Amino acid sequence: MDFIGQHAIISMISHLIFIAITWRVVQTINFDPIIRKGRAIEARILLLFITIVIGTGVSRFFLDFFSWSQDLSFLF
Repeated sequence: MDFIGQHAIISMISHLIFIAITWRVVQTINFDPIIRKGRAIEARILLLFITIVIGTGVSRFFLDFFSWSQDLSFLF
């Protein structure tokens, strides 16, 4: 039972860290030419959703890779 709780907190922290890193990276890209006038709020919300999707995907990759590397011990 403790392992499930530990896995949950590690996953939550990992997701938040990678979402924050992705947000910082997305902020460096200039999206102004493709944003319509008067639609800045909608564009920010879209960027937030894109950031969550990318950050969560990258976090899931690293968590899966870490889990797979631990499972390699069962191979031998």
